[in-house]
Amino acid sequence: SQNFYTVIVSRDALHGKSVLKGEDPLLSAVKFEDCQRSREVGFVSSDPNFSVRPDGSVYAEQELANLSEPVQFMVTARGFHDAHIWETTVKLALAGHPHPIGGIEEMLSRAWDSQPRVIKFPRKHQRGSSSNGLRRQKRDWVIPPINVPENSRGPFPHMLVRIRSDQDKAAGIRYSITGAGADQPPSGIYNIDPISGNMFVTQPLDREERASFHLRAHAVDMNGNQVENPIDLYIYVIDMNDNRPEFHNQVYNGSVAEGSKPGSSVMQVTATDSEDSTTANGMVRYRILSQTPHSPIPNMFTINSETGDIVTVAAGLDREKVSQYTIIVQATDMEGNLNFGLSNTATALISITDINDNPPELTVRTFSGEVLENKVNVVVTNLTVVDRDQPHSPNWNAVYRIVSGDPSGHFAIRTNPITNEGMLTVVKAVDFEMNRAFMLTVVVSNQAHLASGIQSSLQSTAGVTISVQDVNEPPVFPVNPKMIRFEEGVPAGTTLTVFAAQDPDHFIHQIVRYSKLSDPANWLKINRTNGQITTMAVLDRESMYVRNNVYEATFLAFDNGSPQASGTGTLQIYLIDVNDNAPVLIPRESQVCERARPNSRVNITASDADADPNVGPFVFELPSFPASVRRNWTISRLSGDYAQLRLRIPYLEASVYEIPVIVSDSGNPPLSNRSVIRVKVCPCDDNGDCSATGAVAAAGLGTGAIIAILICIIILLSMVLLFVVWMKRREKERQAKPLLIDPEDDVRDNILKYDEEGGGEEDQDYDLSQLQQPESLDHIISKPAGVRRVDERPVIAESQYPVRPSLPHPGDIGDFINDGLRAADNDPTAPPYDSLLVFDYEGSGSTDSFNDWGPRLKKLADFYGGGEED
Repeated sequence: SQNFYTVIVSRDALHGKSVLKGEDPLLSAVKFEDCQRSREVGFVSSDPNFSVRPDGSVYAEQELANLSEPVQFMVTARGFHDAHIWETTVKLALAGHPHPIGGIEEMLSRAWDSQPRVIKFPRKHQRGSSSNGLRRQKRDWVIPPINVPENSRGPFPHMLVRIRSDQDKAAGIRYSITGAGADQPPSGIYNIDPISGNMFVTQPLDREERASFHLRAHAVDMNGNQVENPIDLYIYVIDMNDNRPEFHNQVYNGSVAEGSKPGSSVMQVTATDSEDSTTANGMVRYRILSQTPHSPIPNMFTINSETGDIVTVAAGLDREKVSQYTIIVQATDMEGNLNFGLSNTATALISITDINDNPPELTVRTFSGEVLENKVNVVVTNLTVVDRDQPHSPNWNAVYRIVSGDPSGHFAIRTNPITNEGMLTVVKAVDFEMNRAFMLTVVVSNQAHLASGIQSSLQSTAGVTISVQDVNEPPVFPVNPKMIRFEEGVPAGTTLTVFAAQDPDHFIHQIVRYSKLSDPANWLKINRTNGQITTMAVLDRESMYVRNNVYEATFLAFDNGSPQASGTGTLQIYLIDVNDNAPVLIPRESQVCERARPNSRVNITASDADADPNVGPFVFELPSFPASVRRNWTISRLSGDYAQLRLRIPYLEASVYEIPVIVSDSGNPPLSNRSVIRVKVCPCDDNGDCSATGAVAAAGLGTGAIIAILICIIILLSMVLLFVVWMKRREKERQAKPLLIDPEDDVRDNILKYDEEGGGEEDQDYDLSQLQQPESLDHIISKPAGVRRVDERPVIAESQYPVRPSLPHPGDIGDFINDGLRAADNDPTAPPYDSLLVFDYEGSGSTDSFNDWGPRLKKLADFYGGGEED
């Protein structure tokens, strides 16, 4: 089950052969993994001084009293029914040696440096012939393993063993090795002299990288023929303690509740060693080096040396005194041997968790405060508390309760989440006239229950004295709103009720006065002194200000206190209906066909503003006068509110008829109303609808209306004719007025064309060459100053005319025209060069007035031949 065993026995156990040959094995740990198969396995020891029993126990075969150095041998297990081979190495040392552990490695190192042993190829033995003529080869010898310590300092290459064959004297033999470490990765670690058979290791070994090697040695002749069967070489790297234990974490965090009993588990630390865990080099042990602080004792914790579990060993953990401990833990290999083992340290932080072992305590036994009456959601006083448990935890958070003194629930205590104080707050208004002071008893506790065995403190209970301050309270209407019942129609000046208010301030005598606050219909007034309500107008249930038979008005009551206080009251008047509204009919207009048809009728609906029982069922009837109404028409009731009017005769001339209908309600006494319905009688088409001609005829236009329409048409035509005559006359006057220039010379609104090729007959009397642009301007430019033809355009810079603004003021138009006239007069380049400049001719008869355009424009208009009428 293991590749290597280390056995340490006492010297006394080796004194007598009989002792060792008895039932006391040196080593009982060499066990085959499968107990069932162990009965089918044979064990062979490479050292004749030791034997292995079938159960795997190792015994000494002779006295070994003079054993002075560690002994190492190999145990081989072979199966009886198969060719499997299992191997392990046993290292035996004496207890009580000056260097019981480290000395073994030192001695093994010395033994490795001593004369190497010789490993021979085993001879082949043959037995006699069997009955079938076959020969059976004897089993090969088991080659003991080669042990090489790790981290050797050399020199290298270092010889390990010598491989030789008995046939090397008769013929030349060549030796070689194969396997991982020789010709396979990691190659080059081992090599062999092919002639001498000396096997070497070429470099230091590290057991943590590779713990063993399996090589095969070969022997061939000079021709390469195998002369010996290959032998197996097992090389084991002997572990040296060259690695310290390593903790998984440098800092471990654990916790334990305060007040925990001894033996309570806290945490576990773990360290591992890369050395062989089956040897002392890899066996780690733990211990506590220090504890900070040393309160209440220096050794509050202990650690299991093998598992690393930290537990408490003493009582007295108190978070309020020490909230955290720092422990330095050491891990040492070599089973904790401080002389030869390697060590490492880690830090364990142990937090002491809080339990509710400190009840909250109020800072004083009695608190006091005051509050104004009728105030709510105000803090009366703050209750301060002290709790030594973990702040802002359930063990610290305070919960306040009022246990007595407030049967009506006027107060409540809310906890301030930051300060943990109790805020005593008014949640229900207090009345000075009812309670002038309160004496409360308050108890404080935590959200979490106290720990087992912890009793509540007497300081968890306190009294609170609250004084109520009086304020001027507004008058109060005892019944608000107040409902009264009256019949509608009561006359003005009727006293309805007394709507009086009471002053709650019983200990102060104050005068209450009244005023009206809201009266939508302005029907009521209130006595300023006693609150008596009197009508100023007739109450009408059918008014738009009445909702569901109820009329509402609000009144104000105020005292003469300082400051003045006021209260409002609502008066509701339920108006009982009386039959004061006669019914009316709808619709007021309709139409029927001139010939009686089944669908030629008028549906009538009666409505009454009163309420039941002063409404329907209604009675519909036609009056007896004039007689033509009942002769031509008939009416019948369909239901309580509906009736039907239709023709009594087969035919009635198309026209508009006003038919009176009398309708009566069911009041006591009933009210009647005579309503007139305008009915248009017209010719109808097949569908029963009035035709176009019938609609005109039925429109009811009498002779007077037609005459009025004709007169309007004649007046309209006369106005049009007068307008046309006036326009003609104005045109004649305009043509008769003389112009300033000859009409033929008037060039207004005409395009002046120059450089024309020719003209009509009227142009034959003119010399057009005088109007054409000369080809050269030299004769003009060369003329002396002051000499110029008036029919030639001067070759000088043109004048700049004023620019008219886009939106001129009416008063600036005259200035603009004058500026243009002045610029044109002074411009020698303006055509025509020898003609009179004409600006415009407005004509006459204009209805526009120039009075609003300034005096200059008015003068210009007069100049053109017009006055204000032009």
